[in-house]
Amino acid sequence: MGQGLAWTLLVVAGVLDVAWAVSMKYAEGYTRLGWSIVSVLLLAAFVYLLGKVLEALPVGTAYAVWTGIGAAGTVIMGVVLFGETLGPLRLGGVVVVLAGIAMLKLAEA
Repeated sequence: MGQGLAWTLLVVAGVLDVAWAVSMKYAEGYTRLGWSIVSVLLLAAFVYLLGKVLEALPVGTAYAVWTGIGAAGTVIMGVVLFGETLGPLRLGGVVVVLAGIAMLKLAEA
């Protein structure tokens, strides 16, 4: 697998991580069968992709980028879908995480 494809799959895995977190919220403690199944499938999908990505990218970089995408994306989706607040400190935290992801990508170039 080439570096470009690995980075693309890493972003997809990060987005699936966000979708997984949202699906867990909708699953309401895994008491809603449909959302529970979706949650488990999303989990399996992003773990598989992350495993494939680790064949081409360093584990420290890949894991940090994946968790950063998941963290930032989940904060944003919490605001959009669940009315969570996004004050200046939370927004600053998301910006710092995204800046860290960009720096890790640049370090790999």
